[in-house]
Amino acid sequence: MSLFSIRDLTVDVPDRRLLHGLTLDLPPGRMTALIGHNGSGKSTLLKVLARQIAPSGGTVAFEDRPLPGWHARDYARRLAFLPQHPPPAEGMTVRELVALGRYPWHGALGRFGPGDHDAVARAMDECGMTPFAGQLVDTLSGGERQRAWLAMMVAQQAGTLLLDEPISALDIAHQVEVLALVRRMCHKAGRSAVIVLHEVNMAARFCDHVVALKGGHMALQGDPAGLMRPDALEHIYGLPMQVLTRPDGSPVAVPA
Repeated sequence: MSLFSIRDLTVDVPDRRLLHGLTLDLPPGRMTALIGHNGSGKSTLLKVLARQIAPSGGTVAFEDRPLPGWHARDYARRLAFLPQHPPPAEGMTVRELVALGRYPWHGALGRFGPGDHDAVARAMDECGMTPFAGQLVDTLSGGERQRAWLAMMVAQQAGTLLLDEPISALDIAHQVEVLALVRRMCHKAGRSAVIVLHEVNMAARFCDHVVALKGGHMALQGDPAGLMRPDALEHIYGLPMQVLTRPDGSPVAVPA
């Protein structure tokens, strides 16, 4: 079973086509990176998967069921989406933010029961946010804030996470921290993740599967080893690249 099965997917806006007949399958239980230059269609594809925008043509199935066949609440129980710019959380503590992840299970007026409290506590513990439970979200560092949002997704108990550029505003230490957490969330808890990334070396280091887009077309898909080749990187980014080897044997790409 594919996590997502995408067939001849197109997305149009006035006077422009953003995605051109994409056909691919995204694997379950893995951390998949969507990479490519600005305007390549990465975020557009992710928003289609999150049902934030509707495709102009083609089909998308999640867990072998076409997206239109999913009831909104059932979809929210199976899949969590974190946009590039999450909504403000002014005056909200970390615990209150994480508790929002329970909304698909009981609605706005439902009673918050012992199972909900347990899910929130376990989510904060998994994401290392228990010591910050009573702290205002606005007072957190960038990396801590991202981990709080990830904890909210965990509390949602969704098996699939969609993340749109979650490290774009973070320093290098917090980028590593957040991506390492997402990797653990997939490999240790059996979740799937599809994540938009700009940093190709981060994608190669942390992700199991890579989908590269260029101008709304498929440029490459496969494992990181297939990505970290000078010819593949030049095809994706239109820039001569070389691949060096770190002392631990892992590859790193730099402009040639």
